[in-house]
Amino acid sequence: MTPSRLQLPPGPWGTVLDCLCARFPAIPRETWIDRFNRGCVLDAAGAVLPLDAQYRLGEEVHYFREVVDEPVIPFVESVLHADADLVVADKPHVLPVTPVGVYVRETLLARLVQRLGNPDLVPLHRIDRDTAGLVLFSANPATRAAYQALFRERRIHKRYEAIAPPLPGVSFPLVRATRIERGEPFFRMREVAGVPNSETRIEVLTVEGAVWRYGLEPVTGRKHQLRVHMAGLRAPIVNDRWYPEVGEATADDYSRPLKLLARSLEFVDPVNGVERRFESERRLS
Repeated sequence: MTPSRLQLPPGPWGTVLDCLCARFPAIPRETWIDRFNRGCVLDAAGAVLPLDAQYRLGEEVHYFREVVDEPVIPFVESVLHADADLVVADKPHVLPVTPVGVYVRETLLARLVQRLGNPDLVPLHRIDRDTAGLVLFSANPATRAAYQALFRERRIHKRYEAIAPPLPGVSFPLVRATRIERGEPFFRMREVAGVPNSETRIEVLTVEGAVWRYGLEPVTGRKHQLRVHMAGLRAPIVNDRWYPEVGEATADDYSRPLKLLARSLEFVDPVNGVERRFESERRLS
């Protein structure tokens, strides 16, 4: 399992233990003491920290999150490509990419680290837990920056598919360019007036009765961008629990996945110059 990292903030603490207890007040001190005693709190070099380790401002501490009775996600990812530098995974719906909330072991990152035996894996981008499809991982710290630059410099072509209500009065293809900022509750985003900071190219792929299948190409990568843009067009993606309105908080309904799929990724490999194209094996029904 990949540890979480914390750079110790300013404070009056004498020990790392005191700092962690103050930083994470929801975790009992006894739990942190147990983690120290089991060797689950490390320094930046991976050495186990003793229970009385002195607090030093800015020191990086690694620790292993633990969740009692973590839910098991009954869907399996697939690995489409793996070499010394790059791993391409095809993620199922509802599986988080990285630890979040009650999910630590049941994440794409944790599963791949265990499956491939590579603790150096780092996701190069993220997709929502509710979204299925392709996720790229760096497998080698020495070449990681080259792959990260693909996303930063927009040298990677990402294509999604979505199923949503029809928009018969709209001319396609179209470009949705709006300003997206944080909304309420804290996990939602919203479109506001102002200079656009998000852009999505949208086309209709097929007309399937009461719903249409759309092709979505995000030019930018704002959080929840595709979901917000489709909801803003009054065609929210089928089974979206958050847009346009937050639905009732319930347990995951595996029979009603969000109809959004990260379908394909295309780019020139910055390490070897090979033209890469990966396509998800999953399909939106």
